[in-house]
Amino acid sequence: MLITAIASEATATNCWVVAPARGEQCVVIGPGIGVIGRLDEVIAEHRLHPVAVVLTHGHFDHTFSVLPVCQARDVPAYIHPADRGQLADPWSGVGMPAGTPLFGTLTFAEPDDVKELADGERLAIAGLDVAVRHAPGHSRGSVVFDLAGAPEPIMFSGDVLFAGSIGRVDLPGGSMADMQRSLREVIWPADDGTNVYPGHGPTTTIARERATNPYLREFA
Repeated sequence: MLITAIASEATATNCWVVAPARGEQCVVIGPGIGVIGRLDEVIAEHRLHPVAVVLTHGHFDHTFSVLPVCQARDVPAYIHPADRGQLADPWSGVGMPAGTPLFGTLTFAEPDDVKELADGERLAIAGLDVAVRHAPGHSRGSVVFDLAGAPEPIMFSGDVLFAGSIGRVDLPGGSMADMQRSLREVIWPADDGTNVYPGHGPTTTIARERATNPYLREFA
């Protein structure tokens, strides 16, 4: 399994490139601000062939480069329908007035091919088996992706779960009640050995978060 992180210097957002191995098809998770150059380097270095962009949620720090990545390589973007509107209207997801410059950009649009994710759906893409689980709280359309077929379970948690913390719930569409429900019903039941690849910050494990994350320890 090949998993490579590309961090956005602008917002410290993790963009993940995931493939079964070098020289294979891959998916790109959450291409944020200023990642295109490094993304192209990673794809060339590992001889990868992107077939999709998949999104854990609609906030612009995770979707800023979706359009150029999808259009340049003629691949679809996958997003939960509750957050789809933010692809063309990113201001609605972060409480900013429409038309406010976002890192020098004023114009946003959906890629030509957008596919909507459903809770419990399994995606067979790039030779990967990806399970989709709706986990609102950070945004209405937040999801986590569980990746099967690796030696140990893998979760891409977006901005639901971080090492030692969780995503903020004070933006439009955020809800602490929903976040607590997602943590209890989606995150807490995961296997202790699950490796967690978050939308920001370092990787962690479910076992570590059970033991140290104050937002999970309340469920113990």
